[in-house]
Amino acid sequence: MRNRHLALFWGIFRKEWIELKRYPFNTISGVITVYLIFLLFFFGYNFLGGNLLSGAKTLEAFIVGFFIWTYAVGAYSVLAWGITQEARSGTLEQLYMTPLGYDTVAIYSAIASLFWNLAWVVPILSLMMITTGRFLHFDLITLIPLLILTIACGYGIGFIIAGLGLIFKKIQSFFQILQFIFVGFIALPVEKYPLFKLLPFTLGAKLIGKNMINKISIFQMNWADLLILLFVAFFYFALGFTIFKLCERVAKDKGLLGHY
Repeated sequence: MRNRHLALFWGIFRKEWIELKRYPFNTISGVITVYLIFLLFFFGYNFLGGNLLSGAKTLEAFIVGFFIWTYAVGAYSVLAWGITQEARSGTLEQLYMTPLGYDTVAIYSAIASLFWNLAWVVPILSLMMITTGRFLHFDLITLIPLLILTIACGYGIGFIIAGLGLIFKKIQSFFQILQFIFVGFIALPVEKYPLFKLLPFTLGAKLIGKNMINKISIFQMNWADLLILLFVAFFYFALGFTIFKLCERVAKDKGLLGHY
């Protein structure tokens, strides 16, 4: 049983790498598109009088927030778009017939994407820092666990959207709405309103900002905040997976898995 799980994960991991190699234009164009969105926000804000360049901390916080937003969108898209593409190509039912089931495939896809999303998130972050002339602090011992816990909320939301996709099929328009909602979550002021810490991405974005901007390590951070972040990550991931399983049951009862 253990070997089957390892074989499945390795197969998914290699599949992601093969797709990156086989379709480099798609990856490069994705990086360019997101970078252009960054430029639109950056120069647009300055043109309207916000003048991000006048405050280093404000500009650095903007870069960190955009970096987390990019990673979060990539995380939930793996599950939300993935199940739509499988349904469209007619392979979704085949995945459900595998010994380990589609939910296992989805979880391993999410884990693999944590690594492979770096292939386009890191270049975007590098371009943002070069463009603005602001270079952030990188403490991998702090950044990696904080990023995993923060992005776990994105996978939870991805499971919810994937579940809705099983039932309603064409929900691509809702994908676009969620991207703007993510911006709001990341930008919320947790210092002024502590209850916002319970929302997805909000507390994680602030803690990552403390590390990348103020060089505060995970060992110097408030342990209560870290425990809240751990709870929020587990809660939204578990909630998303539970809703996905409920939607999956509805789709099976109505015979919707093979339809698109």
